[in-house]
Amino acid sequence: MARILIVEDDSIIALTIQTRLASMGFDVAGRASTGADAITKAEELSPDLVLMDIHLKGPMDGIEAAEMIYGIQNIPVVYLTAFSDEKTLERAQKTSPFGYIVKPFTDNTLRVTITLAIMKHQAEKKEQKRENTMTWD
Repeated sequence: MARILIVEDDSIIALTIQTRLASMGFDVAGRASTGADAITKAEELSPDLVLMDIHLKGPMDGIEAAEMIYGIQNIPVVYLTAFSDEKTLERAQKTSPFGYIVKPFTDNTLRVTITLAIMKHQAEKKEQKRENTMTWD
């Protein structure tokens, strides 16, 4: 099953998400509470997906961290946030996320969003590999 990194600065919410993911059969690779920690753990753990809270404590928010994680390590990010205002949504969309879940959410929404995000990322990697191996005569 997919390995997931949870990035959430509220430890109670992070633990709740971890428990919910485990009950669905997902493997929680680790947890991070700041943007910088998320980037470091993504590099160390190489998860299949990052569940990223947008509003994190510290100088870097989840959108900035997600942009770096996906841009450098090609790990898909699904935003998980209580904020769905237009400005936040616009900033998040610019990072081409693989999903956007608004808290509170159901287990079904979480499972379906993660599954689709991973499938989309695998399809993109397969297509990219195919394009890279094509030769033009």
